[in-house]
Amino acid sequence: MKSLKLFAFLSLAVLGSGSALAAPVQGEKIFTANCAACHGAGVLGAPKFGDKAAWAPRIKQGKDTLYSHALSGFKMMPAKGGNAALKDAEVKAAIDYMVSKAS
Repeated sequence: MKSLKLFAFLSLAVLGSGSALAAPVQGEKIFTANCAACHGAGVLGAPKFGDKAAWAPRIKQGKDTLYSHALSGFKMMPAKGGNAALKDAEVKAAIDYMVSKAS
């Protein structure tokens, strides 16, 4: 029975449109295309990708705050990193990706 549940979970993860396995890949793709220009170099005070010390106080504020800042803009960062065509879920996936590399 456990193996059946595991198989069902993995099937959903692989086949589902919002799959657990697809989220990190999508987050990395969105980050590379939209966020890396500033977060890669720390432009205008943006926390650098992978910099645990810079991200720690931001992560401590919680994901809802990080999502809000990314979606609405914060300080010098425009809403959705300047790409209004991004869906909210795509922006959140990019945030999740950046946080996962700084935790």
